[in-house]
Amino acid sequence: MNRKKILIFDDDVNILELCSIVLVDYGYDVEVSETSHDIIEKVAQVNPDVILMDNWIPDIGGIKATQLLKSSSEFGHIPVIYFSANNDIHLLAETAGADAYLSKPFDLTELESIVSEAANKMKNG
Repeated sequence: MNRKKILIFDDDVNILELCSIVLVDYGYDVEVSETSHDIIEKVAQVNPDVILMDNWIPDIGGIKATQLLKSSSEFGHIPVIYFSANNDIHLLAETAGADAYLSKPFDLTELESIVSEAANKMKNG
């Protein structure tokens, strides 16, 4: 079976490192990006099964980046999990058009379970 590929957009290196370690332990391949302005190129290059998107990512921000991706006929089907420390994360995720959201700070088992759920949705699509 092919390993699922996760692409994480976050400008916080510690979060990227933590998520990478945890998700690799769970059997995923992980790619990371500290900027979002080149989201379409990045996604085309990596071809991920699931995307984790931070709200405050430079240069265009998580909402705009997610909207760009979701409006793409080629990549709009890829599940996006929005993550942020904002209190109104559910509204941000909804505005962005994300498929799910995760509040920061998050529990690592919660991270794995939401990624796994999104990845499983993908394989049926």
